[in-house]
Amino acid sequence: MTVSAADRQAIVNEAIQGISHIATLPETTLKIIELVEDPHSTAQDLHQVVSFDPALSTRILKVVNSAFYGLPGQIGSINRAIVLLGLNAVKNIAIAASLAKLFRGGELCPQFNAKDLWKHSISTAVASKLVADKLKLGLPDEAFLAGLLHDIGVVVEMQHDRQKLIDVIAALEVDKDGAPKNDMLTLEEKMFGATHQDFGQALCEKWKFPKAFSFVTGRHHDPLSLAEENRTLTSVVYIADHIAASLNLGFRLDISDPTIDPAVLQDLGVTEAQIAEIVRELPSKIEEAEALLA
Repeated sequence: MTVSAADRQAIVNEAIQGISHIATLPETTLKIIELVEDPHSTAQDLHQVVSFDPALSTRILKVVNSAFYGLPGQIGSINRAIVLLGLNAVKNIAIAASLAKLFRGGELCPQFNAKDLWKHSISTAVASKLVADKLKLGLPDEAFLAGLLHDIGVVVEMQHDRQKLIDVIAALEVDKDGAPKNDMLTLEEKMFGATHQDFGQALCEKWKFPKAFSFVTGRHHDPLSLAEENRTLTSVVYIADHIAASLNLGFRLDISDPTIDPAVLQDLGVTEAQIAEIVRELPSKIEEAEALLA
């Protein structure tokens, strides 16, 4: 089924409106995003918001004292933690905590489990941060969150019309190693009239996230289709997504061939040696991240 751009937009809008229970971020998270996007905000402003959320305060202290950030341990003050981590990192921790709750859908069918999607999302997030670090891009927190978000459109599909997603997965003809024989994006077009990239991009726009995250969720399967000035973060996530798929780290139904396009590597300036380093470092870093997001 080929749909027009207008029909596709209508399908996506209906889905986002129909899942308002998950398409609304918690009030505290929204306040934090608003604060951090305001150039006049200070760490003290953020502290006032975070201090009213004990669960988030605990998570921030857990992060600042973890090996993941490599900061000096034994920090017990939320204010000190915010200063050390930076406002942007605290924003991303709040969003990540909110996202974790969206992936608790249980088993949809034998080939798909929301926990596997969360495992893959964490793996891609960690790999994205490692890619950004290797390239010294100066955006490790953004890369981590982008990796965590990239497949959020699948959650939209799961919440909007579980049966259609089950039909897509059945048509993929998944082999015993978890690899699909058919293309998920093509099947989504046929069943939904849109893809998880369309749904993910729309959700990011509803959440008023920075444009870079809309590019990641909407184009992570084809980053080079973006204008050169817009593709860096999406290319980082594309590479991380394929690394996670090649290692069978959770969900990989949307990638039938995990081979990374050499054109993306060349465009971003990533070497095969750097990819090998990331593959070696990934398992231990994933364990750290899983502990933080548990």
